[in-house]
Amino acid sequence: MSMKLEEVMAKLESLGTEQTRKTFKRHGAPDNFFGVKIGDLKPLQKKIKKDHDLSKALYDSGNSDAMYLAGLIADETKLTKADLNSWAKKATWYMLNEYTVAWVAAESNHAWELAKEWIESKEEKIACGGWATYSSILSIAPNENIDIDLIKKLLDRVAKEIHGERNRVRYTMNGFVIACGCWIPELNPYAKEIAKKIGKVDVNVGDTACKVPLALEYIIKVEKAGRLGNKKKTARC
Repeated sequence: MSMKLEEVMAKLESLGTEQTRKTFKRHGAPDNFFGVKIGDLKPLQKKIKKDHDLSKALYDSGNSDAMYLAGLIADETKLTKADLNSWAKKATWYMLNEYTVAWVAAESNHAWELAKEWIESKEEKIACGGWATYSSILSIAPNENIDIDLIKKLLDRVAKEIHGERNRVRYTMNGFVIACGCWIPELNPYAKEIAKKIGKVDVNVGDTACKVPLALEYIIKVEKAGRLGNKKKTARC
């Protein structure tokens, strides 16, 4: 169902709560947002489905809730590389660059190219988006379409560089190791070796109760649950 930007923004404003605003603030959200729970965005996503023009307008609004919704309703087949680079630059906090942008980029025709470029960025948020995009790609791409040698080289790079990297880059690199171990059975043993090497990863998560998962423990937990290699239908959630 088609909705206008003003209509969606009014709905988002009505869904915002002070408690969610406080929570998001602690996690680093900027001032421009209403404080809408992710679960409360789902009915809107279901109603709108995919709407390329609306998603771009929502993202350009600069409102964090609208930008997150933009990612949920984006038509990944219509987003250009320039669009996605613009989204990466405009992302205002990690919920957008590590999730929204990374998810849509991973589903787009520019996934591998952007991930490769973004991890080299001097801008922390874009580098984070690159590692997160790689992780999302691994969660949905058929294993036969994955360059195992490339991923192994990236794992080696993580082992060498993670502890000297920027704060959130450390977090997304750790997530990449987990993604390799969980989504690609062929790489599971190697990912576990890398996870052992890197051990505990320290990340400043601000005034939150968030913890950085131990990669090895996480991978083993997924193995024991019998979910190793179970791909997702979509990177977005």
